[in-house]
Amino acid sequence: MDMPRLLIVDDDTSFCMLLQGFLKRKGFDADTAHDYEKASQSLAKNSYDLVLTDYRLPDGTGIDVLKESKKLAPSTVVILITAYSDIRVAVEAVKLGAFEYVTKPVNSDELFHVIKEGLKKRETQEKKTKEPVQNGRKFLVGNSEESKRTEEHIRIVAPTDISVLIIGDSGTGKEYVARRIHELSKRKKAPFVAVDCGALHPDIAASELFGHVKGSFTGAVNDKTGHFEAVGEGTIFLDEIGNLSYDVQMKLLRAIQERMGRKVGGNSEFPIKARIIAATNENLKQAVDEGRFREDLYHRLNEFTLTLAPLHERDGDLMMFAAFFLEDAVAEFGKSIIGFDDEVQRIFTQYDWPGNLREMRNVIRRAVLLCKQEKINREVLPEEIYRNNSVKSQPENAQPVNDLKEIKNISEKEAILQALEKTRYNKTKTAKLLGIDRKTLYNKLHLYDIEL
Repeated sequence: MDMPRLLIVDDDTSFCMLLQGFLKRKGFDADTAHDYEKASQSLAKNSYDLVLTDYRLPDGTGIDVLKESKKLAPSTVVILITAYSDIRVAVEAVKLGAFEYVTKPVNSDELFHVIKEGLKKRETQEKKTKEPVQNGRKFLVGNSEESKRTEEHIRIVAPTDISVLIIGDSGTGKEYVARRIHELSKRKKAPFVAVDCGALHPDIAASELFGHVKGSFTGAVNDKTGHFEAVGEGTIFLDEIGNLSYDVQMKLLRAIQERMGRKVGGNSEFPIKARIIAATNENLKQAVDEGRFREDLYHRLNEFTLTLAPLHERDGDLMMFAAFFLEDAVAEFGKSIIGFDDEVQRIFTQYDWPGNLREMRNVIRRAVLLCKQEKINREVLPEEIYRNNSVKSQPENAQPVNDLKEIKNISEKEAILQALEKTRYNKTKTAKLLGIDRKTLYNKLHLYDIEL
């Protein structure tokens, strides 16, 4: 196997040199770039297995690097390094196709582990198919009424062939639910292929889904088999379906209606036998109303809907999931940790977990790496988790946000800023909290010059 090639993007030259040396000792070949422009040039000239980028760059952001990487080489794994105060940015990066994020201060063991997992995912993706059970983990059914209802619905819909639309915030476990449906279906012995639509650049999305013939466009040096053909009679999971361009939506609609697909640049067709499960973290119905998503495609995908609640609304599940992730991390790193102390349990139940299960898993994995006691204590948690518990522990003098019409004592701009803070800058939730639609919210953000 060739030595994996990495690109490190960070304006801190000392950090770059230290990280480059660390990765070289681990058997990786690593280039460095200190700004977005240099990173873009490196990505255009070279082929990388993985890109590790800081979020804050002198002439751009890690999100810009992510988008450029996905445009030039969709299979390249991207990991974002960010301060914990930028957690909503990290969540957005994962939505756009980043494999994972690592928070500062960077722990070398944690970083090395995430890099290995990212390269493992790349290798798996290149084989086109995946095993039915993700990372060998079992599916955990929670104790809350929401979890029990979700499991009941999964068992009802799994044996059928109807399309399923899974709705939920980033990190709520939409892919786990899709795999659960596949495992309980008659297709469980066939492949399960997960496609991150948020990571597909519009120029290559149709090729990734349906394949292409040699010479059909610049860069098409060989024939390519798309995901729909590769999955056969298995299950294809289209994550963040709302990110597909309108043109690709039309191709997808035709393929679903006729159960036939056509490669880009090809004349012949192939049968589509796969079951389709789609997922989104946005309001697709609203996207339809705004003309960003085809209504006919929406109804084709939405034959059965599963809605996943955010973690902070599933109090009965929270510590069960924490124990689950702790058990995984302890086994992974060979530690002898038996649980969480009382203070950490209180912190966990008060924190609002904007990154949901993904954030909890990362926090616990890092805590296990750093912990030297038999129980996880506050000292190994990111400070932001216990310093500002925004949703469940607002200051006594904080005025609650209500419908805009009812607000008397604070200005409209302050109300919007407060709502944005409370919802962790989720525009859909902010509009709902304020009793207005998203279009009105966008107009008011522009009016008050509020930048997100």
